[in-house]
Amino acid sequence: MNKLNGGRKMLLLWQLSLFISILALMVGIIKKSWVFLLISTITFIPISYYFSGANNAWKYVGLTPLILLVLTILIWFISKKKMRSIKG
Repeated sequence: MNKLNGGRKMLLLWQLSLFISILALMVGIIKKSWVFLLISTITFIPISYYFSGANNAWKYVGLTPLILLVLTILIWFISKKKMRSIKG
């Protein structure tokens, strides 16, 4: 019975992580905020770790944090360039 409750808690944690990740991704893209994109990247790591152990096409879900990280760095460089042009 104890293992069953632990499994439910883990499933709830993954669902919460996925929800936060998608929400932060949408806000980060709309506001072009690298902070929200970084939050999305970090919160997606447990999900990608789970899927990276699959022996089929689902293992490529494990690459999603890398894509999110590249997007985060891209937005960070763009915002840094805008700040420089504003300052002079």
